[in-house]
Amino acid sequence: FSSLSNRNYRKYFFGQSISLIGTWMQTTAQAWLVLTLTHSATALGLVVGLQTLPMLVLGPYGGVLADRIDKRRLMIVLQSLMLVQALVLGVLTLAHVVTYIDVCILAVVLGLNNCFENPSRQAFVLEMVGSKDLRNAVSLNSTIVNAARSVGPAVAGVLIATVGEGWCFMLNSLSFVAVVGSLL
Repeated sequence: FSSLSNRNYRKYFFGQSISLIGTWMQTTAQAWLVLTLTHSATALGLVVGLQTLPMLVLGPYGGVLADRIDKRRLMIVLQSLMLVQALVLGVLTLAHVVTYIDVCILAVVLGLNNCFENPSRQAFVLEMVGSKDLRNAVSLNSTIVNAARSVGPAVAGVLIATVGEGWCFMLNSLSFVAVVGSLL
């Protein structure tokens, strides 16, 4: 836990923990929404493909960009854009006007954002903690990713069953406030 002695990393760690739970909530709710809208596993596969294809194609460019500009500022912008993406999906879903095409477009937007946010986030950790605590920070990051992978879908399941998918997207949009706040 040595990297948590760094005040900035500690803030970032807790903000990222909240945001990752929200992200997994959105992933689960998005899949459920697509199945509800289309009743098609193929349609769900297409949405997942649309969301991950940008990383495959543009991921290396995200790394180049992360190496050349201020990572913290880039992450603030990208995390804010992810907040907007989740908010739009939440509003459309809660208003009962969301369509399969809307989900596809927003999945591409999220995928494009992830191309540049993921490399920036991973490289930013070194800048925060330094090489001495990097190993510990990477281990803690892996732990929160895996914990969120368990907690997020469980929370989403409860929310979907009680209040619907839209609230998962809305709560995810709020979860980005924690990360942006920790970066400011």
